[in-house]
Amino acid sequence: MARNNYETIFIADPSLDEEGLNALTEKFKALIETQGEVSSVENWGKRKLAYEINYLTEGYYVLINFSAEADLPAELERVYSITDGIIRSLVVRKDA
Repeated sequence: MARNNYETIFIADPSLDEEGLNALTEKFKALIETQGEVSSVENWGKRKLAYEINYLTEGYYVLINFSAEADLPAELERVYSITDGIIRSLVVRKDA
């Protein structure tokens, strides 16, 4: 099966310390690496949100570029939805 290129971004709770944020980043990186290959991880730091989400006005943004089979993004979104500390997430397929 051919691999597709994806990018995912998640916004983490601003009350997390650096260790907590790194643990979340490593968790998702490890999940992706079970079925795919991570090409880059960018921590954009704490930024103001465009609008309030769950009474929060800022969050930590992390972008991960990766290649994987077509079924991995659905699993990644499922894990995002059940993980504490994740405010929002998005997985997008990139054109080749």
